[in-house]
Amino acid sequence: MILGVIGAGQLARMMIPPAIQLGIDIRVLAEGEGMSAQLAQAAVGDYRDTETVLEFARTVDAVTFDHEHVPQHVLRALVGAGHAVHPGPDALLYAQDKRAMRERMRELGVPQPAYALIDSADDLQRFLDDNGGTAIVKTARGGYDGKGVRRVQRVDEVADWIAVAVSGEGPELLAEELVDFSRELSQQLARSTRGEMAHWPLVETVQRDSVCAEVYAPAPGGERFEREAAEIAQRIAEGVGVTGALAVEMFETSDGRLLVNELAMRPHNSGHWTIEGAVTSQFEQHVRAVLGLPLGDPAMVRDAAVMVNVLGGPASGRMEDRYDDALGEYPDAHIHSYAKATRPGRKVGHVTVIGDEHEATAARARHAAGVFGD
Repeated sequence: MILGVIGAGQLARMMIPPAIQLGIDIRVLAEGEGMSAQLAQAAVGDYRDTETVLEFARTVDAVTFDHEHVPQHVLRALVGAGHAVHPGPDALLYAQDKRAMRERMRELGVPQPAYALIDSADDLQRFLDDNGGTAIVKTARGGYDGKGVRRVQRVDEVADWIAVAVSGEGPELLAEELVDFSRELSQQLARSTRGEMAHWPLVETVQRDSVCAEVYAPAPGGERFEREAAEIAQRIAEGVGVTGALAVEMFETSDGRLLVNELAMRPHNSGHWTIEGAVTSQFEQHVRAVLGLPLGDPAMVRDAAVMVNVLGGPASGRMEDRYDDALGEYPDAHIHSYAKATRPGRKVGHVTVIGDEHEATAARARHAAGVFGD
């Protein structure tokens, strides 16, 4: 059996070990040479080109993704040609288009911030007037890690975005209320092609400069939200028909509510801890789910797991040059390199430590990750 993955970043890279374990071959479609997952069988081509993707799909038994950027017309061409595509285009739309996602969440009755579709300067002014004079304006497509997001108090602060959106030369826009939140949480689950579902514990994510820096599993004090978060994620998974891994990023508001922020329909940074911290990792579960295999046990193997991203990496050299220090001083740390060139702010790896409580576990994970910084 061959699973095709469109995209060859670190998420595809981390699907490879569990696939090998299950005797499943992974073949990736990389955007260019030298990408993270090219230790698997690799084709190189443009995921936006229909014929390139169709040719790739003919060499595999099922197609999945390590990003959500494949255009809808390409996805629908794959389905029309009879290829197994998981998640399918109808589900992926809600991870690709934030306007469509907000409208669908409203239809499903999922708690979320107040929002408005912005098609003119007047639309944004009305939203500002109705929401305390401040709004978070987002591009509907293409934004991630804080890109495509602006906090505004005046329409002219996004006049450039509005102009290209109205002309059709740039992405559509939406505005959301500025949420008074105490922390960010993530609920992950997997839904198989059989409709079987399994969810991991709710986790807390810590962002720095709009990039995920640390993840705590389970979320400290998150017991009060455990059932609600799982029910929200399940309602979304069933409501959009997702197959594979789903991450539901949420705000815990200062007055104790959960609001859905964004969706990811693939393995997610908030679930990297599951490789060592859960009986079945998000990567193995995703492979099982999209191939219609029975799902594994998502339970934690210890009481606490902390994942710390390695952002930027060494100013010179590679992460591997510092393994003697990191592995020697922190033998309980699980170090993952994505084999990427270092540059400021880039996710080039992560470190996970599992233990009995969060504080000491987090300290060791931070110190081990810090070996790779300058």
